[in-house]
Amino acid sequence: MNIKIEKAYLSGEIDAIPSKSYAHRIAICNFLSGEEPTANCGEFSSNDIFVTENCLKNLKEGKTVLDCGESGSTLRFMLPLCAALGGNYTFIGHGKLMDRPNEELFAVLKANGVSAVKTDKIEISGNLTAGEYKIRGDISSQYISGLLMALPTLKGDSKITLTTPLVSAPYVDITIEVLEKYGVNIIKERNGYIVKGNQVYKGFVKPEGDWSNMAFFLVAGAVNGDITVSGLNLDSVQGDKYIIDILKKAGASIELKGDKIRVKKSNLKAFTFSAEDCPDLVPISAVLASYAQGVTVISNIERLKIKESDRVESTIAMLKGFGINADTDGKCLAIFGGKVTAGVADAFNDHRLAMSTAVLALGVDGVSQINGAEAINKSYPTFFRDYNKLGGASSEV
Repeated sequence: MNIKIEKAYLSGEIDAIPSKSYAHRIAICNFLSGEEPTANCGEFSSNDIFVTENCLKNLKEGKTVLDCGESGSTLRFMLPLCAALGGNYTFIGHGKLMDRPNEELFAVLKANGVSAVKTDKIEISGNLTAGEYKIRGDISSQYISGLLMALPTLKGDSKITLTTPLVSAPYVDITIEVLEKYGVNIIKERNGYIVKGNQVYKGFVKPEGDWSNMAFFLVAGAVNGDITVSGLNLDSVQGDKYIIDILKKAGASIELKGDKIRVKKSNLKAFTFSAEDCPDLVPISAVLASYAQGVTVISNIERLKIKESDRVESTIAMLKGFGINADTDGKCLAIFGGKVTAGVADAFNDHRLAMSTAVLALGVDGVSQINGAEAINKSYPTFFRDYNKLGGASSEV
């Protein structure tokens, strides 16, 4: 699906959609509590959430071949869960999913009773045992979250020891928060976690508003609009709440009142920030930087190469397609703010690139185009509906 975008001033109020990060975890906790394995997202359920729910429904029906779609969270959460359930399981995926690194997770599963073989699919067998899990924390926090959800169901106590500093730590904080709401206790230590065995899941939780996806509309307000987003928790542990700090660094006009955040078109300036704990904010922050005067530098971008696309190269390609220069040394991304011109960008099968391009095109004269815009279905299927409700001019080519 290709989408045509014309210049538009977005204005009005929009409710935050449910957090995808919370939804994955809630669906798994509902499964483990014996409830219907749903994420409680209603009409806002995305492709990623659908595949998690579908995997859990298949498990409930005794099926052992699980299709994880293109969702890294689904795969990395299901591997420890199925290992804890015991038996033989086959995992398949699409897009770049099977190319994403999982060797560290395989290693700790193998060290605790489960074999794992990867070809064009992943096959595991055995029964996960309680014990010590030594694992790196600098590749993916999803490994840690998956173990934290699975280990409480084992008969004995376990310990997760991080052999490197933890990246994207707020995502693990989300996991621990959701587990607590289901009556499962995790003891956090300086270099890891103590997980008591024989814990029982019970409860029913709804996901809070999604900072990751609503960041697109918050930046849209700063670029060319006057937008209020409601339903976001200002005390959230979601790492992408940092978009507020980024907007402030850029000099955007922001009003915070209760669960409402209003951002208005502003004269923007260059800024700097580290993407270590909020890598998903890089593409939309690069859009903000494109409209800012000066050179913006985003550091700690190394892990962006293993997302749905190589988000360093795809973000640079998006910006250059709209007349903005950007460069990288592999560790930092530099964006040279200037005059954004109408352009064409490919979504690279990456939901965050598709939505970022729609915001990038807001303030330019002429007609722009996003190729492969159906990528939004991964996390925010109603994005263009909401975009047009606020005054956007997007239409399918």
